[in-house]
Amino acid sequence: MIKKISILACMMLGILTAQAQHKVVSFFDEVGSARIQTEEFSQAHDTIVKVDHRIDDVIWARYVYRVIDMRYKQNYQLYFPVKSDDADYRNLFKVITDAVVDGLPIYEKNMETIKPDLHQEPIPRNVLPNMFMADDPLADYSDDPTHFDVSSSDAMLIHYDSVSDELSFHFYPFESLVKNQLKYLIQEVVFFDKHTSRLHSKIMAIAPLQSDLITTRDSSNIMNSLRESIMFWIAFDDLRPYLAMQYAIPSRNEVKRVTFDEFFQKHLYTSYIVGEGNMYNRWIPDYAKTEKEVKKEQQRIADELLNFEQDLWEY
Repeated sequence: MIKKISILACMMLGILTAQAQHKVVSFFDEVGSARIQTEEFSQAHDTIVKVDHRIDDVIWARYVYRVIDMRYKQNYQLYFPVKSDDADYRNLFKVITDAVVDGLPIYEKNMETIKPDLHQEPIPRNVLPNMFMADDPLADYSDDPTHFDVSSSDAMLIHYDSVSDELSFHFYPFESLVKNQLKYLIQEVVFFDKHTSRLHSKIMAIAPLQSDLITTRDSSNIMNSLRESIMFWIAFDDLRPYLAMQYAIPSRNEVKRVTFDEFFQKHLYTSYIVGEGNMYNRWIPDYAKTEKEVKKEQQRIADELLNFEQDLWEY
C-alpha cells in the first residue's frame, strides 16, 4: 500500500514539475494585439470566455482590413435605432459613445499607415469631446438651408467636466452625427491553429468612419479620404464587455434576440475587403484603380482565405 502511494506521489510530482517548466505563452498581448487569442460566449449572454491559442500552435496568420457598411441590409441591426432615447435598444455607435463616457480608451488614427496602434497612450479625456463633434462650429453654413445652427458646445456629443474629470452624453447632436456613421473599418487577423486543426478569426480593432468625408469619384484620392474619415481606433477586446450587454434590435422576429457581441462573433454582418497585410504596405485602392480591378483583388484575397484551410489537407 505504501509502495503504491509513493508511486502515485512521484507521478503527480512529475506532472507538476513538467507543467511548471512549460510556460504557455499566448500569442495576443494585454491589449489584444497578435499574439493569437479568441474569446467565445458561454451559455450566459453576459459571460465572455477567453480561448488562448499557444504561439507554438499558430502556424499561419494574416491581417485583413474590412469595411462594414450600414447600408447593406444584413447590417441594419448595427445601425438602428437612430434615436438616442430608445428605452430598449441602442445602435452600435450609441454603444460605443456610452462606452467612451464610461471610460473606454480610444486611440488616435495613424495618418500614414491607417493601421491601429493600440500600444500608444489613449486619447486624454479632456480631448474626447473634439472627437465626437457633430459639425465644425467655426464653419460657415449660411448657404445651407438644411443645416441647423449649433454652437460649439451644442455640437459636441460628449461633454467634459474639468472639475470632476468626468464625461457626459449630450443627446442633442446625436442624430446629426449618427447619420454619417454608415461605415466601420475593422482590423481582423485570420490564423490557423494546428492544435484545433482549423482556421480561426478575430477582430482586433474597430474604427468608426465619417462617411461624408469618403469620396469615390477620384480613385487616386480614395486612400486619402479613407484616412481622413477615421474618427479613432478602439481595441475590440476592450469594447466586447459593452457589446455583450446590449441586444441588437430584432429583425422580423421579436423573440430571436442576439447581443452585439454575438452578432460579431457569429459573423452575422457582411463586409468587404479593402486591404491585407503585405510586404508593400499597400491597400487595394493604392494599386487597383478601376472598379473591376478592385473587385478582382477583393475576390482574390477572399478566395485565398477560403482555400487555405482546404489546401492544407490536400495530398
